[in-house]
Amino acid sequence: MLKLLGKFELVINATLLCLLCIVVLLTTVDVGFMIIKDLVTPPLLMLTPAEILDLFAAILVVLIGVELLDTVKVYITDKTIRVELILSVGLVAITRKVIILDSSHVDGSSLLGIAAVILALAASYLLVKRAHAAAGRPW
Repeated sequence: MLKLLGKFELVINATLLCLLCIVVLLTTVDVGFMIIKDLVTPPLLMLTPAEILDLFAAILVVLIGVELLDTVKVYITDKTIRVELILSVGLVAITRKVIILDSSHVDGSSLLGIAAVILALAASYLLVKRAHAAAGRPW
């Protein structure tokens, strides 16, 4: 029964990895189309600040997808969850949120909450890195 469950888990993880690959590929293609569309609309070969922010946000979504791919790949191969990968995905995600955030429509408590999340993720990442360094592991 455990062998069957292990095979089932492998199939699910492989399916998830394939679906993530498709999503990352489609998102990358979408970013390419966004760049081309923004460059060919007047004024030609110029990007507005809003377009640049939209592009940065879309690129960060691709980076989040790539990090998630790496996380699933490591889980499939090593059967371990690398906490620093999860934390780095969180840091990239909150960075994306900060980039696309319109601070004129957000209250102070939300900004404090975002700052607290950033500090917590950064501190957690630092602690995990230090723990790995103290144990003599590269990651």
